[in-house]
Amino acid sequence: MFCVEPTQNIADAIRLMLDRKISGVPVTSAQGELVGIITEGDLLRRHELGTTGTRSWLKDLFLSPGRRAEDYVHTHGRKVADVMTDQPVTIEPEAMLADAIDSMTIHHVRRLPVVQNGRVIGILARADVLRALLPLADEAPVATGDEAIRQAVEAALESGLGSGVRELVKVEAYRGAVILSGAVTDERLVTAARVAAENTPGVTSVTNQLIVVAPFAGTSIPAPPF
Repeated sequence: MFCVEPTQNIADAIRLMLDRKISGVPVTSAQGELVGIITEGDLLRRHELGTTGTRSWLKDLFLSPGRRAEDYVHTHGRKVADVMTDQPVTIEPEAMLADAIDSMTIHHVRRLPVVQNGRVIGILARADVLRALLPLADEAPVATGDEAIRQAVEAALESGLGSGVRELVKVEAYRGAVILSGAVTDERLVTAARVAAENTPGVTSVTNQLIVVAPFAGTSIPAPPF
């Protein structure tokens, strides 16, 4: 794991990110405690690049001197402490992967420092999640009987889309090849049913014959009694 200290020049952080092909670096104190994180996003708006941006006169009018000073330091500061994001979102080593992904999604971050007893012991990035996903996504299907496959697809439809949708979809299986037929009321259900079948162990192919009909097609609604 690579870190920088807040007193280092931003050039050190930039060089480290480029050399190691990483998009962010934890910022730690001399004692190893996490004090922030510096990322590519923190370095996009810089006066050296002419990318500090312009504000409308109205926004500039209501900008406080303190906020103006903060923006100036961020775009002109040359120390890591001037540019870094302080109080970054972190995760504990015992946390579930689902919790880490929730944090990335909610806070719109690409990486989470892993902190134990105030010290950084690692960093979890989106690329790490993809590496964990790859062997699972590329996993060969498990061979099972056609009846078991049919029941498994129906169970996947019910758990993922609800019993109402499952009753609308007819599932057939022949030597691992699944055929979906029936009528649903939303185009998105067609795709979701296919995905449910494709994710079922033992399925080798999916033929999707589902059609979409209007929710009230062929239904007569009586006139109101007034």
